[in-house]
Amino acid sequence: MGELINKIATGVWTPVLFLLILGGLFFFFYSRFIQYKYFTHALAILRGKFNNPNDPGQINAYEALSTALASTVGMGNIAGVAAAISIGGPGALFWMWVAAFVGMSTNFFTSTLSVMYRGKDSEGTIQGGPMYVIREALGKRWQPLATLFCLCAMVGCLPIFQANQLTQVIIDIGVTSESLKKATFQIFDFEISTIKFVIGTVLMIIAGIVILGGIQRIGKWAGKMVPLMIIIYFCSVLAILFLHIGDVPHYLWMIISDAFAANHYHGEPALGGIVGGLIVAGVRRASFSNEAGIGTAPMALGASKSSEPIREGLVSMISPAIDTLLVCTLTALAILATGVWQTTDANGVTLTAQAFESSLGSTGKILLLYALFSLLSHPCFLIVIMVTKPCLFWQA
Repeated sequence: MGELINKIATGVWTPVLFLLILGGLFFFFYSRFIQYKYFTHALAILRGKFNNPNDPGQINAYEALSTALASTVGMGNIAGVAAAISIGGPGALFWMWVAAFVGMSTNFFTSTLSVMYRGKDSEGTIQGGPMYVIREALGKRWQPLATLFCLCAMVGCLPIFQANQLTQVIIDIGVTSESLKKATFQIFDFEISTIKFVIGTVLMIIAGIVILGGIQRIGKWAGKMVPLMIIIYFCSVLAILFLHIGDVPHYLWMIISDAFAANHYHGEPALGGIVGGLIVAGVRRASFSNEAGIGTAPMALGASKSSEPIREGLVSMISPAIDTLLVCTLTALAILATGVWQTTDANGVTLTAQAFESSLGSTGKILLLYALFSLLSHPCFLIVIMVTKPCLFWQA
């Protein structure tokens, strides 16, 4: 069954890959790279230099970016990059970098359009996102396409992977009793893990408290939790890299050389060979991580207080840079430098946890657990934005 699902996912993903990359490359060259020249200006916007409380919208640029990062900086960086390395080796990170550079251009255009063509939902609140861009810019006759996006968003972006990985790392790090890990109970004919049920219920309650506050509470929550999470995670990984500083240059070169040799790729060939399979693996994980071109960032930036669409596009451009070029790179280097990627069969967040533990001991596991727990803003954002916004859009 697992192999069948994997084949279906690969078949669906391949045309999407071409759409994301080729579309991003078109924007990349069409813009003549002009948005990259204003990266420092984007940082000034983020600091609030141009904030105007009278502008339409619900949250400021910083909160909007934090909300967008809450949907990207998370399990995709910590568990997703570990999965990419376990499948593709060091070379997978190189293609993640390529996807991130292209994704910065995609985010710039999609978020600019999201602010330029905002609409009102059924409650009369100004909202932004691909569905509003389709309706407001292309007209009512394109409404079915906007509806299709809403349906795909509600189904495709459910935080199943995030909830699974977060529950798993809490069990791996915080639960030591083997009997408690194995305890189960039955509902009808389904056998359910007791500890997973308890953890899932607690996380649901905490997430629900944030969800019921709407986009304003999510923005404030993300604005506080996401930077703190990044700082803790950033400092922890730097400590690991400092302990293995002699190995870092070697693996940086291996990331580049292995990207074209695919010596450590363990997946299926694609696009004509194993290098093609490695490219698909890297781009796929990068898209899962930074979500550039998927549509979540435009929905977050569409709610920002601004009357200048280009400014929000520039702010949105920062998201893939932080997410993939910074956080994913740090995670990958920690996994590579500690050597756990070659000494264990672990995958996903468990592989990252082993890298932290091998260098920082039990303290490393606790720091990783705290960083992951801060990611509650991620499922909160996804559930509200992907479910509430499309539903309000339909009723408008």
